[in-house]
Amino acid sequence: MASPNDLQFQEFEEAAELLSADPGASTLSIPATNSPTSASGGGEDVKLDLSEDEEGHEESSELLGGQKPGGSFWTFEYYQSFFNVDTMQVLDRVKGSVMPLPGRNFIKHHLRSNPDLYGPFWICVTLVFSVVISGNLSTFLSKKGDPNYHYRPQFHRVTIAAVVIFMYAWLVPVGLWGFLKWRQSTERQIGGYSILETVCVYGYSLFIYIPTSVLWIIPYEWVHWTLILVAMVISGSVLVLTFWPVVRDDTRVMAVATVATIVVLHTLLAVGCKLYFFQTADPVQKPTTPPPIHVTLNTTKPH
Repeated sequence: MASPNDLQFQEFEEAAELLSADPGASTLSIPATNSPTSASGGGEDVKLDLSEDEEGHEESSELLGGQKPGGSFWTFEYYQSFFNVDTMQVLDRVKGSVMPLPGRNFIKHHLRSNPDLYGPFWICVTLVFSVVISGNLSTFLSKKGDPNYHYRPQFHRVTIAAVVIFMYAWLVPVGLWGFLKWRQSTERQIGGYSILETVCVYGYSLFIYIPTSVLWIIPYEWVHWTLILVAMVISGSVLVLTFWPVVRDDTRVMAVATVATIVVLHTLLAVGCKLYFFQTADPVQKPTTPPPIHVTLNTTKPH
């Protein structure tokens, strides 16, 4: 029969080697209270290594938290994380950009700490071509019955549209982000968003102008301006509902001025595209020749 000393918990050599290799590992001590020697203080503790479980728990928490993986600025993985979205997420964000609701912040309700550049990039590219193509078609249809008008494709407008739209969709949010960062250092209670979130919400806010530019083909000015007004209200509401909670804790003058600047720049983009790409083309004037001069010769002989 085994003696009580043989039934004591022993610290195995593998556990000792593991602890010596990783001194910072977490251990769990279980006192052997049932053994006779424990009463006299001679019992030993059982140590369990929980370092691997903690590492797995930290990895799971990081994934559930939606944090983007880190990496070097020059690696492909660094930029790949900015396009890590699926179709359903993009559709949900597009839906949120055309259906703004009071009290619903686009960044908090649709981005959910996972902003992307996939949607804003393709929205800008699509908007460039839709504005240029629709503008050419609108000009052609409005001058179709004019015999003095000759259609000429305006391919150079693709470059102009790309520069204007991409500068607005990328430089304006970067400037706004820098301004909010400056106000954070001045007014401690001012909140803010990351630069990626700011660029993302600006990119998705331009989606409403894609169907609007297609409908601008209708050759009626009152239809054009009605569509512009509707698009500006929808798109501007997305920006105001997103950035007003951030700037409202600032001084009243600064908060109103910031929101007004956002709305004015957004209005200038829409009106500028309408006036430049959908303007009435001047008909090509054919060179005119002077009317012929008729000379009458008097052939009657004098008597």
